[in-house]
This record gives sequence, structure tokens and C-alpha cells, in this order.
Amino acid sequence: MLGGTISAPRGEGIGLSELVSALSYALDITEGHPTGHCVRVCWIGYHVGSEIGLTPAELSHLYYVLLLKDVGCSSNAARICQLYLADDLKLKHEFKLVNDSLPQILGFVLSRTGMKARLAERFRALLNIARNGSDIASELFQTRCQTGAEIVRQMRFSEAVARGVLDLDEHWDGGGHPAGLKGEAISIHGRIALLAQVADVFYASAGAAAALAELRARSGRWFDPRLVQACERAARAPGFWTMLDSPELSTAVVELSPADERQPVDDDYLDDIAAAFAKVVDAKTPFTRGHSERVALFSDMIAETLGLPDAHRRRLKRAALLHDIGKLGVSNQILDKPDRLDGEEWAAVRHHPVLGEMILSRISVFRELARIAGAHHERLDGKGYPRRLSAPDIDFDTRIVTTADVFDALTADRPYRAAMPVATAFEIMHADAGTAIDGRCLDALRQAIGKLDQQAA
Repeated sequence: MLGGTISAPRGEGIGLSELVSALSYALDITEGHPTGHCVRVCWIGYHVGSEIGLTPAELSHLYYVLLLKDVGCSSNAARICQLYLADDLKLKHEFKLVNDSLPQILGFVLSRTGMKARLAERFRALLNIARNGSDIASELFQTRCQTGAEIVRQMRFSEAVARGVLDLDEHWDGGGHPAGLKGEAISIHGRIALLAQVADVFYASAGAAAALAELRARSGRWFDPRLVQACERAARAPGFWTMLDSPELSTAVVELSPADERQPVDDDYLDDIAAAFAKVVDAKTPFTRGHSERVALFSDMIAETLGLPDAHRRRLKRAALLHDIGKLGVSNQILDKPDRLDGEEWAAVRHHPVLGEMILSRISVFRELARIAGAHHERLDGKGYPRRLSAPDIDFDTRIVTTADVFDALTADRPYRAAMPVATAFEIMHADAGTAIDGRCLDALRQAIGKLDQQAA
């Protein structure tokens, strides 16, 4: 399969609603949610919005707030691990089941913080949280919400959608974050999104009655009472809850969107979506800030040097931007660990290409990119991961992205070592040519970098 390349989708198109709902599955794993959380939240929240009489335009804004509510979540993962000395994915998921009573919050923090750390480290972490708990919460929510709003804007959504994402964690009584907004000052889309999020979390954990009971318990504090009542009315409709467990849910949610938003999106927008989700991925850890964009740049430099057509280069750049999307499902306790990984941790790292392939395979226009996400850590000698593929089974586009990925990994800072000089990186890669990486791709990258050096001289 040496000549295998990314082909243009054969007559395929994808509507905006289908594209965003499919990508929302990547956001679910960032928050440690069961698969399909954002899609279920969209089903719940959209019906609440319809129940209170939102206009078609308002419902359209709400639809994308519900699907993209977690788009900024990866940005606070590293900080959560640093503060709580815990698995960010597990901590985020379990915290959503805690109500806002002080005893429950204290019990949660005490039972989750630094349980695998040394006693002195755990004591320092708990002391820091006790002294600065309010500031810590504001910091984490502000990072998440502001980053989410910025990414939504990059994806060309309206300011109403960005505002809904920004206001997701505000509470009706003014006790939320990041701005402490109260009542009607909170975006209606943000108010509905928070209610729908809590409803799905408790439905998944304990069923419909528990979900509605939790909404009533927080009515007037977290939630606008009018919206709680609207959710109760909506929930009486036949199939409201059963659809959340139906294999038809994804299709049903796409069909909720306006018909014009189910028309195929163009290549320019697909480029913007890939770039936006690359930022979601790279925000997961400070050590990969800008990594996906650089891998896309180096991949394109290789492709240009090899004389690949512009349309092929464009699709290859998308593949490079999204190659690490599966890392959203790996804890920062592992990604940011400065020491050698143990067997369980290494298994989690080796699984991230599988997650990436699964996510991209759900999306028709990105399906051709899925195999690159799934194979970018394979080696020509069959000693890579996750499937130990060897040269005949690794296509040339994957070899390009792998070469770019290795080069950036060597020349950027990592938790376990400082960045290497370019010359040193090329020496290491040259020793691996023909076994780990493709020599033709390496030569093309060396030529491209050499041209840049000549131009800068």
C-alpha cells in the first residue's frame, strides 16, 4: 500500500449539524462522559427550548451551544491534574454527580485528591485547595469557558453561540462561574445547556426520576425555575427518555436542526473545523501547545517538496491537524508525567490512535483521515503501535504525517526532556530511516527545512 493516498470523498457531503454532532463525541471523552453525552444533552435541551417557545433562530443557536458546550474543556485538564493530583477524566465525570452542598463538596475533594500521591504531597494539595478553593474554581471555569467561546468563534458560529458556551457554568442565583452572573443576565442558551447537562448526567447514572428530582432540587439556585418546569413538561412526551438510549438518537438529533444546516459544508469550512479541533487537542497539555499545527506545517512542507497536488496537500493537512484527536481520552496524569510510564499508563497512550480512528470514522468527510490517526505511531519494521503494522500496510500519507510528528516531538519540549536542536533531531531520525520512518519523507523534510534556513540567512 505504499502508493495509498487520501482520496477526495466520492460524492459525499456532510451537513453542519451532522459534522458537529459527530465531532461532539470527541468532547465526551475529554470530560470523561459516557459516549454520546453531548448528543443526549442536545436532545434534552432542544426540547426544553421548544417548550418555552424559542424562535427558530434561537433554537438554531441553542442547538450548537448544546453540542459544543464542552469544546473548551481540554484547556483546564492539565491544571486539574496539577491541583488535585488526580486523573482529570475521572475527576471531571464524578464531580458532575456532586451537588453544591458544602459537605458533599468537601467529602468529594478529600476522597479524590492525591490518593496515589505521597502523604506530604497530598497534604500540600489539600491545604492549597482549602485556602484558595474559590479562586481555583474561578480559574478553572474561566479557562474552560473563555477557551470554548474562542474556539466556537473560530468555527464561525454566531456570538449568541459563543455567549452560550461562555455562560455554561453560571447559576441562576449568581453562585456560578466565571462571572457570577445572575438570573436573566445569563444567556438563555447557557441556562438551558447547564440544565440539560445535569439532566443527562443524572439520567445516565440513576434514571429519569433521579434526573428530574435533581433539577427540582436545584431549581431557583442553579436553574431558572421556568426551565425546570419546561423540562418536566417536555419529559412527559412519549419517547423523550427512551430516545436517549436509542441507536437512532444521532439521526434524530441531526433532524432537529434546520434543513439548510443539513446541506453539505464546503472545503474552507472543513479546514476551519479541523484547525479548531486541533486547538482543542493541543490545549490538553502545555507540552503539546501548537503541536498539531506544526505537524500540519511539516507535513505540508514534505508534500510540497514531493510535488503532491494542492488538493491532496489540503486533505493531508486536515489529517495532520486531527492526527492526535484520540489524546483527548488520555488522562493528563499520563500525558504530563515526567517519569517513565508504567504498564497501565503505557497501554492508555498506545490506545489513543484507536480512539482517534474511532472518532474520525464516524464522520463521512473525515473517514479517509481516520486511518492516518489510527496508524501514525506505526513503524515500518512492525514495532510500532497500536496494531504493529509493517511497511506494506502503512500508506504513504501516514508515513508523511509520522515523519512530521516525530520531528516535532523531538524539537519541542516534553515533560521528560527539553527540546532538541534540529541537527540532533535529524541525526536521530536518520538512524531510524527505513525502520521507524520513511527515508523519502525524511529527505523531503530535510530539504524543506534547509530551504527555510537558507531564506532566513
